[in-house]
Amino acid sequence: MIETIIISFVICKIKGFKLRPLFKSWTIYPVIFMELVYLFVQINIFMENYGVINYVGLLKTFYLCSYLPLIFKYKQYISAIVGSIFVAIGGILNDIAIAANNGYMPVFPTISYLTGYANYDSFNKVNDIHILGDANTKLKVLTDIFDIGYSVLSLGDIFIRVFVFIILYSIVKQLNLTNEKNY
Repeated sequence: MIETIIISFVICKIKGFKLRPLFKSWTIYPVIFMELVYLFVQINIFMENYGVINYVGLLKTFYLCSYLPLIFKYKQYISAIVGSIFVAIGGILNDIAIAANNGYMPVFPTISYLTGYANYDSFNKVNDIHILGDANTKLKVLTDIFDIGYSVLSLGDIFIRVFVFIILYSIVKQLNLTNEKNY
C-alpha cells in the first residue's frame, strides 16, 4: 500500500502541509515496519517464492491494525470510522466478486507481465483464491483489473486503501493545524 501512502503525502504537500511532524512520534513506525514486511513479500513474489502468499491475509489484518496507534494518539476516531466504512465496502465488493466466480478472484494482469511480477505459469503454481481471469469471468469490474506493475487491485482493494489515505491525511492536517496554533 506504499502507493496510497505516497499519494496521501503528495496531496498533503500540495495542500501546503509539512510531513515532518508525523515522523516525530513513534506511532508512524509500526506502519513503516509493515510496509517493509509487504516489500519483503513483494520481493519474494517477484522471485517466484509463492509460499509467502499464504500469509498475506493475516498480514493485511496486522497492516490495518498498525494504524491504531496513530488513530488513538491523534484521536482520529471519526476518520477511522469513515475509513472503516470504506474497508467494509471494499471487503463486500471483493466478496461479491469471489462469490460470483465460484470462490475465486479472477486477476487480469497487464503491466505485471512486463515487470515480471506475474507470468502465465504463476497462477498454476500459486494455490490461493486468485485465478487468471478470462472471458467467463463474471462481474469483471469487481475483480483484480487495476494493474500497477507489482500488484493487481480490485475496486474493493482500492476502497480498502482509502482507509490509509484518510487516516494519514487527517493526521498530517491535524498536526499542521496544531503547529500553526502553537506559533
